[in-house]
Amino acid sequence: MMEEKPLHFLDQPIEVIFKIPPVREKTPDCPDGFIWDGKNFRITEKISEWSDFKRRGKMARNMRPSHADAAASRGSLNVGRYYFRVRTDSRQIFDIYYDRAMKSVDERKGQWFVYREITIPS
Repeated sequence: MMEEKPLHFLDQPIEVIFKIPPVREKTPDCPDGFIWDGKNFRITEKISEWSDFKRRGKMARNMRPSHADAAASRGSLNVGRYYFRVRTDSRQIFDIYYDRAMKSVDERKGQWFVYREITIPS
């Protein structure tokens, strides 16, 4: 089994590119590319995907335990992240994610981030 190794932890916002925009904005598919640090990256392969609906901070304390268990498996309003491990046309491998949390009352959409660049030994 190949074990990935982080090269760089980034956790910086990105702008994503979709050939066809997702039907549900808060549950997106893997994008076709992204713009980060002024550079365009075309995604050539989705290696894997996963989600994390864990409630953090004060959000973790504002639910009854039975409801929190259900929310942890399927998500709840403005809580959760969708992760994608992707290979780009530059042959780099990145973990990117969509954070469903809204920025403010006026900006209800979530935000995309490049989480880290990794290497998978051959």
